[in-house]
Amino acid sequence: MQIEKKIEISMLNQIYGNLLTNNQKQCIDDYYNKDLSLTEIAENINISRQGVRDVIKKGENRLFNYEEKLGIMNKTLKQEKKIEKLLIELTKIQQDYSDKQINKVLEGIKKELNCLL
Repeated sequence: MQIEKKIEISMLNQIYGNLLTNNQKQCIDDYYNKDLSLTEIAENINISRQGVRDVIKKGENRLFNYEEKLGIMNKTLKQEKKIEKLLIELTKIQQDYSDKQINKVLEGIKKELNCLL
């Protein structure tokens, strides 16, 4: 399995997991975040390995559908990239200008932006 997919599903579960059934949310968390095998999850919740796989696949599909409709993860990732770009620009300004008041204001802005990441 691709690392990117694991991260994506883990992030989607964090954002939309409360919209899933408890079983879907828990199985996805166990599989993607706790790195449990399908067999281990099946033993923990007393269903078949195939049953766990079905629960995870249905949960994944719901997560992707929520993201397609709401786009929260995509918006968040775009916002983080914009914030990182602004922080780089602020750092460049700080390096180019030595005015202490400007540096103080820019440092405050950078702290606020870092809190958003």
